[in-house]
Amino acid sequence: MNFLLAGETAGAGDSLMVTIIYMVAIVVVFYFILIRPQQKKKKQEEKMRSNIEIGDNITTIGGIEGRVVGIKEDTNTLVIETGTDRVKMKIKKWAVGSVDTIHDDVE
Repeated sequence: MNFLLAGETAGAGDSLMVTIIYMVAIVVVFYFILIRPQQKKKKQEEKMRSNIEIGDNITTIGGIEGRVVGIKEDTNTLVIETGTDRVKMKIKKWAVGSVDTIHDDVE
């Protein structure tokens, strides 16, 4: 009888170890599928927003298109000019959705 109980306890320890290994594997898979790509995308967006220059055509996350006519680094804002009537707007850099101007990057 004691022999049977000892065998069952060892089996329970093995199944606990397998469960822990599965949980760790799931966390690793979630990291590589969800978290890491999101972090890479966020870094890429930050790089795009920090490389904005005067004269670039941009689109905001709200859909407003315009040309950058001023950059204020101290307040982290851009001044953009929209339309043919040259309306100027001040927006935050985090509101830039895309930069539509293509630059030749020399590295």
